[in-house]
Amino acid sequence: MRKPHSSGPQEITPESAAVQGSVEGLAEWISSVNVQELLDSHQAVLFRGFDVTEVSLTEVMPLLLPERLAYVHGNTPRTRVAENVYTSTEYPPEYDISMHSELSYARSWPSRLLFSCVQPAATGGATPLLSGAAWLAALSDRIRDAFAGGVCYQQYLHGGRGLGKSWQATFETDDLAKVEEFLSVSGASWEWTSGNALRTRQVRPSTTVHPVTHEDVWFNQADQWHPASLGEETMRELASIVPADELPQSVTFADGSPIPDEYVLEIRDTGLELAVDVAWQRGDILLVDNVALAHGRRSFTGSRRVLVAMSR
Repeated sequence: MRKPHSSGPQEITPESAAVQGSVEGLAEWISSVNVQELLDSHQAVLFRGFDVTEVSLTEVMPLLLPERLAYVHGNTPRTRVAENVYTSTEYPPEYDISMHSELSYARSWPSRLLFSCVQPAATGGATPLLSGAAWLAALSDRIRDAFAGGVCYQQYLHGGRGLGKSWQATFETDDLAKVEEFLSVSGASWEWTSGNALRTRQVRPSTTVHPVTHEDVWFNQADQWHPASLGEETMRELASIVPADELPQSVTFADGSPIPDEYVLEIRDTGLELAVDVAWQRGDILLVDNVALAHGRRSFTGSRRVLVAMSR
């Protein structure tokens, strides 16, 4: 029986696992269980009290993420710190990051996410989690009906100088042929523009079905890609310096019609209000089912370092 996700992740400690409070103890316990069954049962699992560091993380990561993926086609700024290990989204700390499932705008996405807290923030900085099924159920009928046909994501990626990420950083290569092959396989359309920039377009569904629970879950990033989520002042500033077709990212309904501002604001605000916060402690590891649960980030003060990796 799957545990309803209403009170945060399942917590595993040295006491509950009956092992030493060390990375070796954690590795011993993980090796004794079926990680997929654990994640299917709880959707999110928090390992706390094992004193995991950025260096010792490599001892347990392969046990939790058997096939680690690169952040190819990622739309947010990150720093790669090791092979397929990245900093969490480098977004100004004074802002919340709204709820989303990683790469839900793409043709394929990771099934598991792993977060590792190297340095918790001085204040704030929690990672909120939310059931995608609960998020879908909480949205108004007008939202669910309007998004039933899916959404169209558009990107304008500069060639090395401009607003937002370059196509080289987005696809982790400077080989045009590799980029085109990736986009072709993903079913996206694209064009190279003047100045070595790349414009892409991809139509995706707004929901998906969880492979284990068979629940419909809200699974898109329309609110994050929509300029209304930036606020009116930022929208006006962007419009004054960047043509609409050169925004780093934008979104419409699948047929190309505009998504009303109030729709994306309802989606964003509903998600953040329903989410359950995971407050970080140094050495924590959080394993998340990326399809079942959306995640975000609360605003914070001070220095915060949370690493992220993903797996099929």
